[in-house]
Amino acid sequence: MTTSTTTTSPRKIAVVGTGGTGSVIGGMLTVAGHDVVLIDQWGAHVDAMQAHGLQMSIAGEEFTSPVRALHLYQVCTLEDRFDIVFLACKSYDTLWLTQLILPYLKDDGVLVSAQNSLNDEWIAPLVGPTRDIGCVLTMSSEVFEPGRLKRNTAMDRTTFILGELHGRITPRLKELQEILSAAGKTELTTNLWGTRWSKLVFNCIVAPVCALAGVGPAHLTGAPERVRVCLELGREALLVGQAQGYSMEPVFGLSMEEAAASPEALVDNLVRASQAEGREARSFFHQDILKGRRTEVDYINGLVANKGRESGVATPMNDAAVAMIHRLERGEMGPAPENIGALEALARGGDGVIS
Repeated sequence: MTTSTTTTSPRKIAVVGTGGTGSVIGGMLTVAGHDVVLIDQWGAHVDAMQAHGLQMSIAGEEFTSPVRALHLYQVCTLEDRFDIVFLACKSYDTLWLTQLILPYLKDDGVLVSAQNSLNDEWIAPLVGPTRDIGCVLTMSSEVFEPGRLKRNTAMDRTTFILGELHGRITPRLKELQEILSAAGKTELTTNLWGTRWSKLVFNCIVAPVCALAGVGPAHLTGAPERVRVCLELGREALLVGQAQGYSMEPVFGLSMEEAAASPEALVDNLVRASQAEGREARSFFHQDILKGRRTEVDYINGLVANKGRESGVATPMNDAAVAMIHRLERGEMGPAPENIGALEALARGGDGVIS
């Protein structure tokens, strides 16, 4: 990918993984006139997009756009290589999908990890650190039916934050900002890793509590036990981030020091921000449980717990959240408000079984 912000030919773009995030990126970039291919492993979704286009609902407006969509098995038919690949798959699919698309990435092309967690840690060794760009998501979106996208985040709210691994603002980063702005408000950061961890704090709090209780982020403070668990999940994640040496960006209007000193203010600000997505918005763990598929808990709360062990920081609430979410995944329990009490008990050393 050249370093000029003035392009002489359209960038060839692929979006690998077309759930909520990938469908927003692929659909909106297509609408803006970019040369985009959407690639996914969900056959029915690809079939629907190929037959009828991508149906999008954004802030109450509904429209359909023809898109170029491919099944994974059709990737081998591609003749051209890509300037930009947006990787928007689940974290647990990162390594093999990166390996799949890597031969189709130009030598000077970039792979943009539009994912949760710290996936750049294992993407960069595969593609090379100079070809990996991070993208932190601040967007709520859902795909529950093949070929149909629902976006909860308004177009004028910050949706993507792009950053180079080395922290410099480069011409190619500015070019990517211009391209991605067609899918939502896009900002640049000189502190990708700190921004990544700040978003991880948010996900550690919201995702497991919402999935276990069966509520949306706007309802987190609806019961005192939810608040207690949110506070402890956030406190642990903040302490691990400090121990790991991340220079964290403000989390919902609070500096790292302010958030650590007052997790209550962090949760309060978090809920207010979540309410802007609408009271019907669902967290990504909750969406996965409703779809009957694996969540990314091992890459969110599990990552905090693993890095806590590296740093000597105890994370009993995040450990308990991982165990409880796995129970949801296995169908041993369903989303219910009483699960939060069981989570607290497990974190205190109990068995977390609802009697």
